[in-house]
Amino acid sequence: MRFTLKPITRQDAHAVSRWRYDGPYAIYDGEPASVDALLQPRFFYHSVYDERGDLAGYFCFGEDARVRTGRRLGVYEREPALDIGLGMRPDLTGQGLGEDFVRAGLRFARETYSPPAFRLTVATFNRRAIRVYERAGFEAVETFGVVTPDGGREWLLMRQSAISHQPSAKKPKADR
Repeated sequence: MRFTLKPITRQDAHAVSRWRYDGPYAIYDGEPASVDALLQPRFFYHSVYDERGDLAGYFCFGEDARVRTGRRLGVYEREPALDIGLGMRPDLTGQGLGEDFVRAGLRFARETYSPPAFRLTVATFNRRAIRVYERAGFEAVETFGVVTPDGGREWLLMRQSAISHQPSAKKPKADR
């Protein structure tokens, strides 16, 4: 499936803020109070639309894609990379659309921001997302944080070079 990214609209931000996920994925639930933050230009939120023009998810690029624990530990300061955050509409998860969704966001970010690398942070329990990110070319860098009764999480930092995953150009045939 083809996905297209465009700057997030107020209507899409309201929709995302109402999304609810099942079971442990509820940590990704939207928050109605977050609408204004989703619209902040400095957070670079973009809506993702499917081929029919329906809202399928979102991406954010930069600061808002980082988790508090990682900022506190300095994991984002070790090397330059564009942090990406994303979310797919709950009813679309688990249907095999994740890799195309992630690749669409990476393609957009590569063309728009020209970063040296991409970086994302995912909860370690989210094996489904980790497998998607690995298929899209991300590699595990490190885990940080700890699971605690008060809601603390263990996180996995993943990275991908933005250069090595560009489509390769056809090489010209050598003269004989």
